[in-house]
Amino acid sequence: MERTGKEVNWETLQELIREDEFDAFRDEFLELHPYDQAAFFMEQPEEVRFRIYTFLSPEEMADIMENIDLEDIEPFVTEMDPRFAAMSVSEMSTDDAVDILNELDKDVVVSFLTMMDDEAADEVKELLHYEEKTAGSIMTTEYVAIYKTETVINTLRQLRKDAPDAETIYYLYVIDVDKRLVGVLSLRDLIIADDNVLISDVMSEKIVSVSVAEDQEDVAQMMRDYDFLAVPVVDFQHHLLGIITVDDIMDVMDEEASEDYSKLAGVSEMDRPNDSAFISARKRLPWLVILLFLGMLTASLIGRFEETLNQVAVLAIFIPLIAGMGGNTGTQALAVAVRGIATGDYGKQGKAKLVFREAATGLINGLVCGVLITIVIYLWKGEFFLGLLVGLSILATLIVATLAGALVPIIMDKFNIDPAVASGPFITTINDIISILIYFGMANAFMNFLL
Repeated sequence: MERTGKEVNWETLQELIREDEFDAFRDEFLELHPYDQAAFFMEQPEEVRFRIYTFLSPEEMADIMENIDLEDIEPFVTEMDPRFAAMSVSEMSTDDAVDILNELDKDVVVSFLTMMDDEAADEVKELLHYEEKTAGSIMTTEYVAIYKTETVINTLRQLRKDAPDAETIYYLYVIDVDKRLVGVLSLRDLIIADDNVLISDVMSEKIVSVSVAEDQEDVAQMMRDYDFLAVPVVDFQHHLLGIITVDDIMDVMDEEASEDYSKLAGVSEMDRPNDSAFISARKRLPWLVILLFLGMLTASLIGRFEETLNQVAVLAIFIPLIAGMGGNTGTQALAVAVRGIATGDYGKQGKAKLVFREAATGLINGLVCGVLITIVIYLWKGEFFLGLLVGLSILATLIVATLAGALVPIIMDKFNIDPAVASGPFITTINDIISILIYFGMANAFMNFLL
């Protein structure tokens, strides 16, 4: 098979490392995009990575580290020479440096801060004290702030000086003498304005900002709604503290999606590629133990209807069918509700509308499935009342299960509990219990006809 250009390039880089061709490796490697550099670096064995550390500067290593997923970064940072690692972290954007340090043990963080450049260490310390998953923890302090009393020409001069160290210059944030945020100015508006005009005359006072303590998921939702490239972060007195850029929000959205998916799958946190079987089991076991006991509750409920089963043994055939249908429809409603709550598509009225819609959906689906199974069982077993029993059980189960799938996450959200905790396995097991009660309750009502 013909090899791709990437494979050939990687082989060349590996050969240059083996032959200790310092300059040739740097020329070839630094031509790659930082993302491709990170991909190559992560694929190498430990002894090759140690050679790469000697070939690159801390600044070049910082570009690579910024392109490695946070959940994978710790082994690489801790295997480096501590001083080299600290110098590399110093060269990173402040918010990225904070994200990486939050993945490390506290004693390692303290050691790094001691060895880092004083200015960089101070900026990192300023962000480290903010609570995780808040706007303060993901913001950067590398932005351009301008005073409203400055002229356009003076601001352009300042921008030329400050732009190299800023994470973005598409928005300029206007502050007063007390460093309160009073306006925002786009780079485009600044460039086309007359030189001697005051910033206060060309800025926009319609500012959308976020509180430093606001949840990162809410910030992501707001930036998605407004299509912002960046948003300012302020304290309770409206002092400008930092900005959050779209690249950080993309990381937040990926993190929140992975977290919600893991909860929906009944896992405390998602498995990583390098996790051992023991670690993977530890992450999955808590929910399995909970579901095991819930399953025992289901089994005990069936045991209570043992006499009913002894009289009409054929009822046992349809237990998996009834329970499975309840679990499936409940999971569908759960997915719709959790996504709607997470994206903010449903307000208070929207949630009520969602519940009524899901109840109607459960009714329609239950009627269709109930009629079909009644006909199938009648043709199969020749028992009309048995088919009617199963059909009515499915109708009632689908209505109740759909409502449960929609209501449980809404109730959890009302009590400030992550709706994703109402995981698929959890709601499925709950609906198993509900469906068993409905099925055998109706079976007892139909008993005279069945006998």
